[in-house]
Amino acid sequence: MLVHSFRIFKGRIGKRGGHLGFIHYLSIIAFCVSLLALLFIDVIELWLTSLGMSKEGLHVVDLPHSIPPTRSEEYLLMPSIHVCQRAKPYLITLVATAPQNRKARQAIRDTWGGEVQIRGHRVMTLFIVGQPSDPVLGKELVEESKERGDLIQGRFLDSYGNLTLKTLSMLGWARRFCPQACYLAKVDDDVLFNPSALLQYLNHSVKTAESELTELYLGRVHIRVAPDRNPTSKHFMSETAYSGVVFPDYCSGTAYVLSRPALLKLSLAAFAIRLPSPLPPEDVFVGICAHRAGITPTHSPLFSGGPAVPYSRCCYQTMVSVHHTKPGDMVQYWTEVHSTAPCSWLGKRTSLGFCKVRALLGTLLGRDS
Repeated sequence: MLVHSFRIFKGRIGKRGGHLGFIHYLSIIAFCVSLLALLFIDVIELWLTSLGMSKEGLHVVDLPHSIPPTRSEEYLLMPSIHVCQRAKPYLITLVATAPQNRKARQAIRDTWGGEVQIRGHRVMTLFIVGQPSDPVLGKELVEESKERGDLIQGRFLDSYGNLTLKTLSMLGWARRFCPQACYLAKVDDDVLFNPSALLQYLNHSVKTAESELTELYLGRVHIRVAPDRNPTSKHFMSETAYSGVVFPDYCSGTAYVLSRPALLKLSLAAFAIRLPSPLPPEDVFVGICAHRAGITPTHSPLFSGGPAVPYSRCCYQTMVSVHHTKPGDMVQYWTEVHSTAPCSWLGKRTSLGFCKVRALLGTLLGRDS
């Protein structure tokens, strides 16, 4: 009787132990999967974005064979017309800035914009701006241009609604006065940009000789974005200007990169499009031009453009662009990132994963993004 009871008790313990063992192994598997997801969150993001991108074939329209050459008279301020001929940059970064944002421009000059030789390539940073409505600001820009020699000023009023004109001015200047550059990066002045990370990405992912550049339109791709039909919105776009239900996939205007062939083809498409009034958002317009030119945007998880990316030294060593960066923070972050040894592969992967997760949680919780 006692022996029989002991056997029953032992069997129950064994079953319970087996159940606990199953949970234990399941927990280990879940932990390993979570760890792998954290380490390769950028790969997962890239895969998910590629699944959501438009699968429709590009219907390339007939593009002009040429466009009128850009003249220096189209710009109120600009560096020497021989600046690129002398510097021979591999990458030229044009920063879209507002006249009053002098602190932001100086922070960029003191950090990533001050780098001229990276990974064996020449890099040059210039600022593009419009005309201020305040004549005092206009005089200050003239003095800044004389002192720094890195301002390009187009003949249009500098306003949010004219950002598309600023981009067209930027493309025209780069096409005419900097044909030596293999790549053009358009960056906003509140972005912490990392040219070294970009060149590393291009070296590992594109791997194309300078004489065989492909049509690259690279950045953080926005997919299936519907036009804003609210006339009171600053992003308003009428059905006359664009009749589609969703825009073609396009890169966030905070930072994107164009190869030389893409720049030329996109400029031809932009010339062929009649600009509506009010003007479309800058990044949407570039996406429409790319679509008409038959250029598909390439998504990179290393570009931010939506959720704010919280600071982490190893994460910022990996990211190509970080949006929403104040001038003081830009100097502090850049100094910390470059004052210590490079992070290890594991440190970068882990830090990037945590940054992405924290940014996503911030968006879900409704924090500023």
